[in-house]
Amino acid sequence: MAKVGNKSSRKVELVMHEFKEGKLKNGSTGKPVKDPKQAVAIGSAEARKADRNPASAPDPSGSVPSGPGG
Repeated sequence: MAKVGNKSSRKVELVMHEFKEGKLKNGSTGKPVKDPKQAVAIGSAEARKADRNPASAPDPSGSVPSGPGG
């Protein structure tokens, strides 16, 4: 079995909680998710998306981007 990071397993845990409460919706249709395997897939995809999102990481240079004309 593949190892997953703490953030990924936490995200899947949160998504499974939503699934069990009946609040987890399919992204494209908005219908409730009924299959637990689909819920795990959604959690894994969201965790991958969050890991590669550069907006949440601080800027290593510490500089503030200037606006237009700056």
